[in-house]
Amino acid sequence: MRRAAIERLLPAAYQRAAGPGSVLAALLDVMETLHAPDEALLADVDVLFDPYRTPAGFAGYLTRWVAMDHVLGPPRPDAPPPLPVGRLRDLVAHGALLARWRGTPYGMRTALELATGVTGFVLDEPADRPFHLVVRVPAAAAGLLTVVTRIVAAEKPAAVTAEVVLADAPPAGDRPADGGPVSYGPAVGRATVPAPGPPPPPGPSPEEPS
Repeated sequence: MRRAAIERLLPAAYQRAAGPGSVLAALLDVMETLHAPDEALLADVDVLFDPYRTPAGFAGYLTRWVAMDHVLGPPRPDAPPPLPVGRLRDLVAHGALLARWRGTPYGMRTALELATGVTGFVLDEPADRPFHLVVRVPAAAAGLLTVVTRIVAAEKPAAVTAEVVLADAPPAGDRPADGGPVSYGPAVGRATVPAPGPPPPPGPSPEEPS
């Protein structure tokens, strides 16, 4: 708020006392200076909530705002973010999509690709281990296994167990006790990731009588 605008809000006696060189005039100048940063922020407040325009330091807050806390991990003072700020911006921008598809193969794979910037994640459902998911991580994302593990734990269905392995490594249960080599063929029952689309129209299922 400008000095003149503040002065107009004062009682008439104070306005008369706010002449040049007076103590009140100096106080009004200070008030204008103190208001300036807040007014500049409010003038462009929409920038704060735009994932690609918000300041880098605010991107982490927005990531938690769209329920992607697990990507950042437990908050620690002065700890650097686990991902580049560009990845956090992508996650925020797709927050609604990820919430819609949470608990599905498509949702998990999309979250992993957005967080790491790497494609090629494979979700396997071994035929001999029902309700178990093996997430194979491409070599390019090997340095982000901690983040990947947190995303898998949050995005998987609650009733499903999961493990994270590198793409060319066998799951822990399939490794020999003596540490020798393992012949590891193609996964059985590989989960497919559907493209997002509109939900089916409401109505009885084919098994139900109309």
